[in-house]
Amino acid sequence: MTIEILESVSALRTMSVPVPSPAIVRARPPREAAPASDVLGRIGPLETRIARTASEIDAAQALRYKVFVEEMGARVPAGAALLGRDIDGWDAVCDHLLVLDTSLLGPSEAQIVGTYRLLRQDVAAAADGFYSASEFLVDPLIARHPGKRFMELGRSCVLPSYRTKRTVELLWQGNWAYALKHGIDAMFGCASFPGTVPEHHALALSFLHHTVPASGEWQVKARPELYRVMDLMPVEAIQARAALSAMPPLIKGYLRIGAMVGDGAVVDEAFRTTDILVVLPITNIAGRYLNYYGADATRFAL
Repeated sequence: MTIEILESVSALRTMSVPVPSPAIVRARPPREAAPASDVLGRIGPLETRIARTASEIDAAQALRYKVFVEEMGARVPAGAALLGRDIDGWDAVCDHLLVLDTSLLGPSEAQIVGTYRLLRQDVAAAADGFYSASEFLVDPLIARHPGKRFMELGRSCVLPSYRTKRTVELLWQGNWAYALKHGIDAMFGCASFPGTVPEHHALALSFLHHTVPASGEWQVKARPELYRVMDLMPVEAIQARAALSAMPPLIKGYLRIGAMVGDGAVVDEAFRTTDILVVLPITNIAGRYLNYYGADATRFAL
């Protein structure tokens, strides 16, 4: 997602799951600070890289709590609320992409202003699967592509005062560099509309259903017990410009890059959102974005 298509940052996330004991997440052995070469990109005082320590992961969870719970009104389990953290069992196995403001004083975890959670297919297979499988049937999608490597994007958020082009560009610089490093062939994740009434987003959901469906080998559906219809308006009644204007910026950004959407929406009562699944094969990414970030992710590299 580049600056021309993002006015603010929404969250990529899926349904809440039971909160593990804080020790599960915080007991990860602290790692030695990685060398400066692990920085994936930098614009001015902002830099992006993967979290190096347990305390940085904790700070990312605190940032997510501020955005999802305090700002967006999400409901989290009591244990998470007491901690002031958005936390679940996947945090211990995912990599946490960070944007840090290096101009701020204090430890690195105090500088974290944006985050994304990344889960590679090989890691998911060794753990509890993909997080978004709680809402969408992602296993059949992956099974149809035995030679491809998938990566799930989730829990994306940025502090309000940092919702600018630089922060967003660095998050996507980090995602792209990470995908190249790990040989990723396709990304996917949930994107959200505010509220739990899909009909309130009839225009946008219908536009997505009719114009950018993930079909053929990329088809993926919402879980049948959670499935909500996206085809809420006849195609002849849809005005593309109005539909795009009605979409959250994050979803519009994915469309411009070359993403497709799955069949069916899911209402997430805990986070008070209506979710769709976004699927983005690397080969679908529009050439102008590849040129912008660099085929080797050097656009904002050091």
